[in-house]
Amino acid sequence: MAELSFKTLLYRYFFFGWLFRDVNKGDMYERSNAWRHNLQQARWLATYLRRWLLVGAITYGLGEFCESLLEAPLLSAFFYVPMAVSVSINTVIGSLMVGFKLLAGSGSL
Repeated sequence: MAELSFKTLLYRYFFFGWLFRDVNKGDMYERSNAWRHNLQQARWLATYLRRWLLVGAITYGLGEFCESLLEAPLLSAFFYVPMAVSVSINTVIGSLMVGFKLLAGSGSL
């Protein structure tokens, strides 16, 4: 296996899209295989959720530190924006986790 660049590793550490296959391409057999693959890969979503929760907590703490103790509201915005992004990413991850749980039992694509 070829060595991955740091940029690729960093991307894969925070973003999970590379884990999943498109279930809308190919014939029924390929789509079914992609669905089963995605169900198996969904177990990693909790790991990504924890990573983004940690990012959100750290950036919120740094933003609060900058705003209250350093009295630098502009600098605090530098930390609050990634915190807000982490909230939206966690919402997407949570929705995917619920969706995979609900759809896994139905056996549908």
